[in-house]
Amino acid sequence: MLTGKQKHYLRGLAQTTKPLFQLGKNGLSEAYFEQIEEAIEKRELIKINLLQTTEVTVDELANFLKQHDNRIEIAQKIGRTLVIYKASRKEKYQKISTIVTKLGR
Repeated sequence: MLTGKQKHYLRGLAQTTKPLFQLGKNGLSEAYFEQIEEAIEKRELIKINLLQTTEVTVDELANFLKQHDNRIEIAQKIGRTLVIYKASRKEKYQKISTIVTKLGR
């Protein structure tokens, strides 16, 4: 669970980040989750944009991601955009998570 300071830091980083994924009329699938899983392992922070053609809500997307991997944290939900965070397991990709861990102390 992220603290307020950690979420504040992640929201600040996400502000300048463009959405890496978009969810459209095809909806949620295992293939979609696998792509997110690969990307979040390397980047740790991802912004997902829901297109107007999708029938999925931001809350449904957040629940879908949490059900598939409980290590994924929701940093921010705003409008049709979701910002997610997950600390990388590989040390060479742990750029954001080292700072987030320090903020949590």
